[in-house]
Amino acid sequence: MQNIKKTWIPYLLIAPSVIFLALLFLLPLIQTIWLAVSEGGAPSLANLRTMAGDLNFRLAIRNTFLLALAVVPVQIVIALAMGSMVAKVDGGRETILWVWTIPLGISDLAAGLLWLSILQNSGYLNSLLFSFGLIERQANWLSYQTPIALFFAIAVAEIWRGTAIVMVIIVAGLNQVPKEFREAAEVFGAGPWTRFFRITLPLIKPALQSALILRTVLAFEVFAVVYALGGTNMPVLVGEAYTWQNQNQNYGVAAAYAVLIMVISLAATLVYLKAVRVDPERLP
Repeated sequence: MQNIKKTWIPYLLIAPSVIFLALLFLLPLIQTIWLAVSEGGAPSLANLRTMAGDLNFRLAIRNTFLLALAVVPVQIVIALAMGSMVAKVDGGRETILWVWTIPLGISDLAAGLLWLSILQNSGYLNSLLFSFGLIERQANWLSYQTPIALFFAIAVAEIWRGTAIVMVIIVAGLNQVPKEFREAAEVFGAGPWTRFFRITLPLIKPALQSALILRTVLAFEVFAVVYALGGTNMPVLVGEAYTWQNQNQNYGVAAAYAVLIMVISLAATLVYLKAVRVDPERLP
């Protein structure tokens, strides 16, 4: 009897968390999926067809994927460089990390408004360029007439805003790498790049995998920065979901966009799990 009670104890301990997740995540998820694939209470693909026929549908998919492809690799490279530099610093390490993680305390919309004050017609960038005589008049960086400049402006804002979270994860992974490994490789004549690619990078694969998954999923959900800088001049998937729900008052199509974003995020996660394989036997 006592063994049976002990068997049930772990399940009882995790029961509150399971109930919490079921009520606040699983149930809304099921409702959203049903809303996307139903109409008038009956199964229907009308919302999916409306979404696919949306004027901005293909453009939103293209912009969302291009942003993810432009932002995520750059953030990973910058975060690896920042993490490697921090790992070699002895004094003032906490202060450097604190300064570099300041963007984490800024909301997406606030970050977008901050960069808007820099890049808008009367912003700081135009004022600086004009004061140095580099431009004769205010340049319009965020117009529908300058889509490339708008894209790069949003990409830069996203890189500035989101690199900190990637760096925190990578720094945590670097802290788990035993110093003995690097010291032994250095004794045997391995150079800095060899030590990084042969020792450090394989050992931080779990952190790198987590950072890639998290940042890619967040990249597919980008909205506030895009909305603050470009408004509707650069459609993205979450922006289209927002438009259909708030302006068109069509919750079914908005739910279809939400489900599409979820499917894309899950597919990207599976790709990373396969591409960045983690060998438990090589973990420190």
